[in-house]
Amino acid sequence: MKLRTILTTGSAASAIVLAFATAVPAFAQDTTPAEEEATPATDDASTIIVTGSRSTTRTVENSPVPVDVLSAEAITEGGQVETNKILNKLVPSFNFPQPAISDGSDALRPATLRGLSPDQTLVLVNGKRRHTAALLNINGTVGRGSAAVDMNSIPALAIKSIEVLRDGASSQYGSDAIAGVINIRLQDASEGGKAVASYGKYDTTLDGVSKVTGLQVNAAGQPIIDPTDSRYFLANTSGELHVRDGETYTLASNFGLPFFGTEGGYLNLTAEYRHRSRTNRTGFDLRPNYVKSGALFDPRELTFDRREFRFGDPTADDFSLFLNAAYPLGDFEIYTFASFNQRDSVSAANYRGENNANNVDYSVLAPNQPPPGSFTRAVLYPDGFLPLIKSDLTDYSYTAGLRGDVSGWNADLSVGFGQNQFDYQTLNSINASFGPASQTNFDAGGLKYSQGLVNLDMSHDFDFGFAKPVTFALGAEYRNERYQIRPGDFQSYALGPLFRAAVPNTTLANCTALGGRYGSVAATTCDFPGRAGGAGAQGFPGLPASAATDADRHNLAGYAELDADPIPGLSTTLAGRFEHYSDFGNTVTGKFAARYEIVPGYAVRGSISNGFRAPSLHQQVFTTTSTNFIAGVPVDVLTAPVSSPVARALGAKDLKPEKSVNISGGVTANPLAGLSLTVDYYNIKIKDRIVLTENLGASTSTADAAIRAYLASVGSTVTAARFFINGLDSRTQGVDAVMNWRLPLGGLGKFVLTAAYNYNKNKILKRNNTLGPLASIPGVVLFGRTESLRFEKGQPKDKIVLSLDGDISSFGFTARTTRYGKVLSPGSTLPAAPNQASFTAPGPDDVTLSPKWITDLELRYDLGEKYHLAIGADNVFDVYPDRLPFGNRPTSLGGQYPQNNQYNAYSIFSPFGFNGRFLYGRIGVDF
Repeated sequence: MKLRTILTTGSAASAIVLAFATAVPAFAQDTTPAEEEATPATDDASTIIVTGSRSTTRTVENSPVPVDVLSAEAITEGGQVETNKILNKLVPSFNFPQPAISDGSDALRPATLRGLSPDQTLVLVNGKRRHTAALLNINGTVGRGSAAVDMNSIPALAIKSIEVLRDGASSQYGSDAIAGVINIRLQDASEGGKAVASYGKYDTTLDGVSKVTGLQVNAAGQPIIDPTDSRYFLANTSGELHVRDGETYTLASNFGLPFFGTEGGYLNLTAEYRHRSRTNRTGFDLRPNYVKSGALFDPRELTFDRREFRFGDPTADDFSLFLNAAYPLGDFEIYTFASFNQRDSVSAANYRGENNANNVDYSVLAPNQPPPGSFTRAVLYPDGFLPLIKSDLTDYSYTAGLRGDVSGWNADLSVGFGQNQFDYQTLNSINASFGPASQTNFDAGGLKYSQGLVNLDMSHDFDFGFAKPVTFALGAEYRNERYQIRPGDFQSYALGPLFRAAVPNTTLANCTALGGRYGSVAATTCDFPGRAGGAGAQGFPGLPASAATDADRHNLAGYAELDADPIPGLSTTLAGRFEHYSDFGNTVTGKFAARYEIVPGYAVRGSISNGFRAPSLHQQVFTTTSTNFIAGVPVDVLTAPVSSPVARALGAKDLKPEKSVNISGGVTANPLAGLSLTVDYYNIKIKDRIVLTENLGASTSTADAAIRAYLASVGSTVTAARFFINGLDSRTQGVDAVMNWRLPLGGLGKFVLTAAYNYNKNKILKRNNTLGPLASIPGVVLFGRTESLRFEKGQPKDKIVLSLDGDISSFGFTARTTRYGKVLSPGSTLPAAPNQASFTAPGPDDVTLSPKWITDLELRYDLGEKYHLAIGADNVFDVYPDRLPFGNRPTSLGGQYPQNNQYNAYSIFSPFGFNGRFLYGRIGVDF
C-alpha cells in the first residue's frame, strides 16, 4: 500500500482541510487510512505535505521548497534517546555540539540548522509555536548569546514524525524562521500502544590520552618536574585510558484510547523516564595540586587522584509526560495537547586545587600576611574541591482549540501557554571571601520564560479554472512573552569580609593604620594579601540581587497566503505577513516560491523571501554581575540590559530585529520508481545580527584600563560590562543534496538507501564597531577575534550522511555512517606580529579539527507480532575528535599551549561530541 503521510508543518488553517477531509483527529499531523509505514529518513515523493505551503495537494515531489520527513521508526531506532542527538545523525544541515564545563549550557545544549544561530530556527509542535527555554547561552559555545527551544524535553516515543523545512519562512510562521522550521508531530493513535525499555553504556578508549599509573620520583622519593615543561610532573603510563561510564536507561510507554469511546476521537499519552550517568573524558592532571614547602613537594602528590576534573555529559534524570487528544463535536472538533518535563542535572565546573588562592582560609591570617607556602597552611578543602552545578529544569505547555467548517471556510481557533524554568544550585563549593563562615551549597537563583498564544487560522479552496484549486489562507496571532530572573542566596554572589581591595596612592603611616602591606605591589600602594578571598560561589556565582527582573511584551500578527497551480506542472506559493511588537514596532515580510516540472519526473524549484527575528526578551533584559580580579583588584563585570545606564554610557542602543533575505534554487528528479534526488542551493543574508559584546573593561589591556577610567568618570560603580548589539551583517550559503532509494523485496521486505550532503559557509560581511563615547580609546573592539572565528568556522564546513535500512522477514538492520567536516576550535591567544589585530589570521592556539566518519550499527528482531528486540553500537569504531596539542608549542610559534589541553584533551566544538563508543540494547512490546 502506498504511504500517504499527511504533514502539517505550518499554520492551523492549512491543516484543517486535511483534518476534515480524512476525518482524522490530530490537527496538523494526520495520516490517511492507507498509511503503512514511514521511510527511515526522507519520505517517498508521494508523501503529501503542507510544510512551507498551505495547499492540501502538495507532496515532497512537487514542493517548491525542500522538506525532510523523519519517521517514527527513524527517530526511535538507534542508541540515542535525545531528540537533538537524533536529528544530528539524520539531518545533514543540523549541528549539535555537546559542550562541557559550560555552566547551564551543559544541561540545555543549543543546536543549529544551516550553521545559523539556534534562535534562528522556529520549532513547532503540532503546527503550533513552541516556547523557548529560559536559559540564555552566554558562555563560549556555539550559539553564544542565544536562547533556543529545548527539543530534548520531547521524548522520542511521543513523536509520530518530524518535518524539517529548509527554507526561510518568516512570512508564513513569524519570527525566528530564518534558517527554517522544525515541526514535531505527536502520536495520535486512538488504540494500541507500545512500551520500550533500553539500556546502554559507553565502552571506549580515549584517543591520545595516556593512562597514568603513577608519578615518576627521584632518589629522595620526590616527584620529578618535566624538564621540557615545568607546569607538569613526569608520569609513568601504560597505554591509552579505557573507561566504561555514561550508563543510560530509558523506560517509556505510548498508548492511545478512544476519547470517551467516540469514533474519531482519541486520547494519546506518552510517559518517559530517562536516566543518564555522567561521562568523564578528562585525562590525568599532571600539574602540582598542593603548595610546596620550600623545594619539597607535598607527599600527597603521589597519591592524589589526578582525574579530579569532570569533562563530559552531566548526570541527568528526565521525566516527561505528553498528551495529544481530540473530540468530535458535531461539525467541529475540540483538540488539545500538553507536555510536562522535569530534568535534574548535575555538571561540574573547573577543579580548584589545594594550592588555589580561593581555597585559602584567610580568616586565620592578618590582613598584611601572605598565605604561607607550607604543607600545613590553613585551607578550606584539604585536597581542593570540584564545584558542582545542579540545574532544576521544569518545562510545561498546553494548547486547546476548536476547528471546523464556518460558511465553507476551514477555521481553527486555539489558545496555548508554555513555560520553561531553570533554577541553579552550586554545590561542594565555597565563597572564599566569607571563609569558614561560608555556605558550601548555594541557591544560585533562577530564570523563567513563559509564552501565551492565541491563533485564528482560516483557509478556503477556490476554483478559478487553474490546474488545481487555489488555496487562500489567512490568519492572525497574538503572543505575550514574559521573562523573569530570581536572585540567589546572598553569599552566592556577595563579596565578604575576607576581601579588601588595595589602596593606591597612600602613605606608609596610613597603610600601617589599615593593617596592610606597603610597597609590595607598587611604591605607594597598600595591599592586603591576607584578605584576598574571591567573591561569590566558586564555579558558578549566583545571580545577584541587582539582577532581579520581571519584563514582558506582546505582539500581534496577521498573514495571508495563496497557493496555486496556474498550469499543469507549475506550483506557486505567495505569502505575506505583518507583525507589530510592543517593544520595537512593526515588520513586514513576504515570500514567493515556485516549482516547474520540465518533463515528468524532473523539475526546477526556487524561492525568494525576506525574514526577521525579533530580539528576544532574554537578549533585551538579561542581567547578572560576576566578579573578576585584575591585578588583585575586583572588577565587577556586568552583563547589562541595553536600556541600563551602564550600557548606555558605553554606547548601547535599542536592539533592532535581525532581517534576512533568503534565496534558494534547486532541482528534483525521480528517474526510477522509488528513487528521488533533490539538490538545493541557498543564500541567506542577514542584517543587524544580534551578538554579545566582549567584556569591555575586564582585562589588563590599555584599552580596558581606559574604559574603566571612563566609567568611573561618569559616576558608574560598575567597572566592566558587556551587552547585546546589532553587531554583524552576515551571509550563509551552501548546498543540500538528498537521495532516497526505496528497494522493495517483494513479500520479503525492503531496503532503503539514503545519501545526504550539506555544504555550509558562514561569512561576516560587515561589523558594527560604532563605539560612541568609546571612540576616543584606541584598540576597542566590540566583537573580537575568538568570537568571529567561532562564528565563521566553529561548525562543520560540510556533512555527509549515508544510511542503509533493511527489513527482511523478522529481521531488520540499520547501518549509518556520517562524515563531519572540519571545524576550527579557536584559541584566545592573538596571532603573532604584525597580525595581532587581525580577525582571520591564525593564532598559535587555534586548532583545526579534521573530518571524521562516525558509524552506527543496529540489528533488530521481531519475536512474534508484539515483541521487538534490538542491539547496537553508536560510533562502533570508537572515533574521537583530534586530540588538542599540549606542552611546548613548535619553535616557530614559541611559548606553550594552554595548560588545560593536557588533561581536557578534546574541543567542545567537536560536532559529534567526544564520548566514544556507545553499546546498547532495547526491547519493545506492542499492545
